[in-house]
Amino acid sequence: MGYLEFFWALSPLDLVRETFVHIHAWLSERTVDPDEAEFLADMNRKVDWNDDVEKDEFIGLMEYFHERSSSSEDLSWPEVFISSRGNEYFCEIDEDYLTDRFNLTGLNTDVQYYQYALDLVTDVFDLDCDDDMREQIEKSARHLYGLVHARYITTTRGLAKMLEKYKKGDFGKCPRVTCNAHPLLPTGMADLPHVQSVKLYCGKCEDLYNPKSSRHANIDGAYFGTSFQNILFQVYPALIPEKTIERYQPRVFGFKVHAAAALERWQSSKREEMQERLRETGMEKCFKEDVELEDDMEEDEEEVAGLDGADDVLAE
Repeated sequence: MGYLEFFWALSPLDLVRETFVHIHAWLSERTVDPDEAEFLADMNRKVDWNDDVEKDEFIGLMEYFHERSSSSEDLSWPEVFISSRGNEYFCEIDEDYLTDRFNLTGLNTDVQYYQYALDLVTDVFDLDCDDDMREQIEKSARHLYGLVHARYITTTRGLAKMLEKYKKGDFGKCPRVTCNAHPLLPTGMADLPHVQSVKLYCGKCEDLYNPKSSRHANIDGAYFGTSFQNILFQVYPALIPEKTIERYQPRVFGFKVHAAAALERWQSSKREEMQERLRETGMEKCFKEDVELEDDMEEDEEEVAGLDGADDVLAE
């Protein structure tokens, strides 16, 4: 503990506070277990230091940070990736699957620094490079892992892992009231990357929803693909939920809104939209009813004109 006390003796309070904030931010980016939650909450209260800082508390914090750093060094790259905040939708890919080149066919053209990224994901990366290059390789490694993940979760082992997460509700619950918090599944709108972010599929109402968290909303949908949820229900048909037939019934002072009236309002609005589109194309008389209405109006005008003429004759 001597080096910590030496650091404490030489560091002013501002430096200590800044160091504490960085440590707190680093720990907050990692998934913590319930035992650590209370400790982190206590850390959060201590970020706004205004008075003297207890030396023992700071030393304990530094030791905890050193312990977490040492333990993280023993984890593989996929384990670190899975445990990071925002990656809760992913499952860990088996090492055998990652090292089988057949499973990576075609990905070398989609991933920059493909070989370096693969070495990093499989924990054999030993290139001595600068920070900028390292950051680019890290980014490519995350992209490569996501593309492989889309393939892995359609395998027997991958489906089993995602099934466990589905049962625990790791992907969230359906926000639709009549679905009664049915668990969701991640899915993509396209199999190609950089097209659209991940969506959440509810098997009960068969609709798609956006993730609540912005961390999850930025995940590429191609990392899960368009087929995963359908394959899961085909392999495990017992999981197919009973479709919900309950619908919201609009009421006014307790009385149901008449269905025919609602249908008529909808038809009227669609009719007006179609009339407007046809007018834009230069078609004045859009519907048969419009022609009949116009003829009736012309007949009425003629009758009025005739009556006016008769009045004039009588007046003379």
